[in-house]
Amino acid sequence: MLNAEVLNNNDTVGELYARFGASSFAVQACPDNTPTLWVERSQLIAVLQHLKNQFPMLLDLFGVDERLREHKPASAKDYTVVYHLMRFKPVAEIRIKASVCADDISLPSACGIWPNANWYEREAWDMYGIEFSGHPNLRRILLPPTWQGHALRKDHPARATEMAPFSLDDEKQQQEQEALLFKPEDWGMQRATDDTEFMFLNLGPNHPSVHGVFRIALQLDGEVVVDSVPDIGYHHRGAEKMAERQTWHSFIPYTDRIDYLGGVMNNLAYVMSVEQLAGITVPDRAKVIRIMMAELFRISSHLVFYGTFAQDVGQMSPVFYMFADRERLLGIVEAVTGGRMHPAWFRIGGVAQDLPKGWDKMVREFIDAMPARLDHYQKMAMDNSILKQRTVGVGAYNSQEAMDWGITGPSLRATGFDFDLRRDRPYGGYDQFDFEVPTAHNGDCYDRAVVRIEEIRQSLHIIRQCLDNMPAGPYKSEHKLTTPPPKERTLQDIETLIHHFLNVSWGPVMPAGEASFPIEATKGINNYHIISDGGTQSYRTRIRTPSFPALQQIPLISNGLMIADLIAIIASIDFVMADVDR
Repeated sequence: MLNAEVLNNNDTVGELYARFGASSFAVQACPDNTPTLWVERSQLIAVLQHLKNQFPMLLDLFGVDERLREHKPASAKDYTVVYHLMRFKPVAEIRIKASVCADDISLPSACGIWPNANWYEREAWDMYGIEFSGHPNLRRILLPPTWQGHALRKDHPARATEMAPFSLDDEKQQQEQEALLFKPEDWGMQRATDDTEFMFLNLGPNHPSVHGVFRIALQLDGEVVVDSVPDIGYHHRGAEKMAERQTWHSFIPYTDRIDYLGGVMNNLAYVMSVEQLAGITVPDRAKVIRIMMAELFRISSHLVFYGTFAQDVGQMSPVFYMFADRERLLGIVEAVTGGRMHPAWFRIGGVAQDLPKGWDKMVREFIDAMPARLDHYQKMAMDNSILKQRTVGVGAYNSQEAMDWGITGPSLRATGFDFDLRRDRPYGGYDQFDFEVPTAHNGDCYDRAVVRIEEIRQSLHIIRQCLDNMPAGPYKSEHKLTTPPPKERTLQDIETLIHHFLNVSWGPVMPAGEASFPIEATKGINNYHIISDGGTQSYRTRIRTPSFPALQQIPLISNGLMIADLIAIIASIDFVMADVDR
């Protein structure tokens, strides 16, 4: 546990004390050892501006309803906004918190410091009703414009059975339809100039090239994109709200459905956050099994990207080859876990069960065959002159722009920025593995594909090391909060049987506190920030996904290009709408 004395000796905290005075801040100790400081509203923007030079990325911004929290910090009022900042070299994080009362629920906007704060502040307003003065267009982002209330407030129902039955008469349907009409003036757009009349086009939310229920309202001059407004929320299922009603254990399957192409990679960030909160040490065998399964799903996700990327720019054949490889990979996943896309197989403290007999033969056959397949795909797709013409130099951005907009993972590395959490701040056992971090240089559509393809090769290299060096030992910790506790002992003594029964039926009781654990997921940094109030359920679970900020950046990299270029840009981003909307 990080204590106040250690936190006060942190270099960044010392600079803040010297610049603003130690009395301007209140310290919160957290199990994840991330410096966490509370600041008054009047000094919030000055503090954030000062930190921007050291922490170039606003990794996340989210709200918390503190009103029912029994173990809340002394500085917390009714609602809190958390600013999670990140530095890459050397890797460091800091959390700044500002709290407001229910009768004055307003904070100044941080959009002038980080442009990606725009969507995060809209989400905080949508979910909690927190106003951000100076925001350019504060409106709902995930819930419909006609929604009543703020869904993540503690007084808002968490289940449909707690609400009145849904009905849709003709009058209400008409209101809903009118609310969805795009009004250019609301977004600062002109319908015409003295010499041009603009056309407005809905791309999506039902269109094969937008990869899910995603809508972009386009302002066009002929086929040139003058401006665009990404419109999300059509896939919103309230995952963060559901986390508050599920036990720590039973929420694991819900995480699978966030980035539904990432499988157990979703489980990893969540269970590691809980383990950090509870002080659970995971056995070495479980660590290596987790890494192997996570890298298998990295390959699976990248194969989907590879095939659909080629398809969106006009190639039909590659997607069939790559999905065939993915099918073989999912066969391995099924043999090991019993599930395929959503195995929900990781557990707090380890994994659900040990590896089955014959797992090594299946894995070895797959990783031995894949390099030659990738060589074939390189000739088929990436060396194709039409694909290059559609993607080279299109949708480019530099490293600074990527950090301003919260872009992480392969899309950040495509700009030449050499950073990967697995190497630069190893977690879960990655420090025991040898692998390279692929980068590119131009930050365009083509380079975003190049990086992901090379990452497949590196994941194969990591999996081979798992295969050749799988340690013996338990697959799950024997910590009392492991879920479920080891079944083998339940028939030996009554205490263990009772413990097992309570952990499965009610779930473990996690100590009060909060922690987060960012990981290098398939599409970028995925982070679960969890708050426990000392119970069997989460008080607040915040899911930071890489896809959410990626879509916010679309106007920056598409305005001034053609509609066909926009299709290539969307294909190259590698997003999943469930990862955006949650």
